[in-house]
Amino acid sequence: MLHHLRIAVIGAGVMGEAMISGLLKQNLIAADQIVATEPRAARREEIEQRYGVRVTDDNLEAAHWAQVAIFAVKPQTVPKLMPELRGALREGELVISIAAGVPIRTYVQGLAHGAVVRAMPNTPAQIGEGMTVWTASSAVSEEQRGWARAILGSFGRQMFVDDETYLDMATAINGTGPAYIFMVLEAMIDAGVHLGLPRYMAEELVLQTMLGSVHYAMQSRRHPAELRNGVTSPGGTTAAALYELERGGLRTVLSDAIWAAYRRSAELGKMM
Repeated sequence: MLHHLRIAVIGAGVMGEAMISGLLKQNLIAADQIVATEPRAARREEIEQRYGVRVTDDNLEAAHWAQVAIFAVKPQTVPKLMPELRGALREGELVISIAAGVPIRTYVQGLAHGAVVRAMPNTPAQIGEGMTVWTASSAVSEEQRGWARAILGSFGRQMFVDDETYLDMATAINGTGPAYIFMVLEAMIDAGVHLGLPRYMAEELVLQTMLGSVHYAMQSRRHPAELRNGVTSPGGTTAAALYELERGGLRTVLSDAIWAAYRRSAELGKMM
């Protein structure tokens, strides 16, 4: 599906590199079909040597050359790119944006170009285990949706939604979600060390427990409450631990955090 495409990755940062890596590892595209833009010379050299793709600091040249332009930049960078790239995209070119909170209309108006996909991946994309939620403007053709599906699925799983409002909600779950998980991991490891375990031992116990629990939940397809009940014996250690988590307001704190991330994503969109 992608063998004939020319792809420009505007912004070869962490997520831009993850997309390049995923496309090449999945053999969906050849290195000479990708150009990556990056203002820092040292970073351009690093990307070129690591992946064999063409690199440049000229966003205009890259966008005009490509059939798919991927905007892998910070949200605050997007308004600075619009004047530079307005009118530069060729007819039939697809724009894919992974900038958090930036609505489709910003690209449509700023670039004077209608075919835009807005996507929200997350950091596990760096190891091919990402979760990306995406939507498309009405001007995106079925063929272009196929391109987007293949590109976004190259570094993990992808989910299409037909309403852009879901993107801000998804940002609060899958986009920001890894940070919640990392904080829980950190807290559990530190608690293990406080108990007296060596740190290396606490880390291995916590990481494998988290990994195994997630795999178990995915394979069992049972409700999390049912799985939790299955490991909670009356008067046992798990019951004692869960009592403290509930007393500490774990559910409320997590819910408040997710709502805060959602509100911030929506605020970013209104600023564009």
